[in-house]
Amino acid sequence: MLFGLSFFLGPSIWILLPAVALAIYAQWKVRSTYRRYSRVPSASGLTAQGAARRLLEAEAISDVTIEETQRALGDHYDPRKRILRLSGAASTSIAAIGVAAHEAGHAIQHARGFGPLALRTAIVPIANFGSQLAFPLFFFGLVFGYPPLLTVGILLFSAAVLFTLVTLPVEFDASRRAVSALRTSGLVNTEELGAVKEVLFAAALTYIAAAAMAALQLLLLFSASRRR
Repeated sequence: MLFGLSFFLGPSIWILLPAVALAIYAQWKVRSTYRRYSRVPSASGLTAQGAARRLLEAEAISDVTIEETQRALGDHYDPRKRILRLSGAASTSIAAIGVAAHEAGHAIQHARGFGPLALRTAIVPIANFGSQLAFPLFFFGLVFGYPPLLTVGILLFSAAVLFTLVTLPVEFDASRRAVSALRTSGLVNTEELGAVKEVLFAAALTYIAAAAMAALQLLLLFSASRRR
């Protein structure tokens, strides 16, 4: 992929290599860490779904539905439908409980009107649209020498970059809320809380890698447009 892009964007494309390496490492780290702690059952014997429900109830949140998703590591909170989806809903492992607590953290953010989450939710349609059309439009602009297309491509991709940047405080705060809630509730012991932190840190690396990759790609588009 990098070889193909270098034809259009020049040798500066190789500045993406550190971000690519970080992304590969982050994916390996999150999968290996989750796999390791998915074999460690919690001392309480509580399921991930049960833990999430307990944390939501402690915050007086009763309008969030918890469902199981079949997609591996597809855990997420849908603020539009108020649905929390867990891939390991019935699991009693530390990994599943940690991820469930993180997603419950997003539901708590939503209930408390956390600004960055509201902003991220609002720009999702624009970011999706921009990420799909930005590069095709930009490359057409390069090939046909039409600067307005270059500008439109950069603007569209900027929305996708903004999404990745806004995602960082949203995810970091959700993990902070998860750790705090688990500690306060006593659902996990001190040793298990350390394992939860490892799982959530590994997950955070994937968001950092995505933001770094997106920011560097935007820088490359600016650079290529100026050369043309």
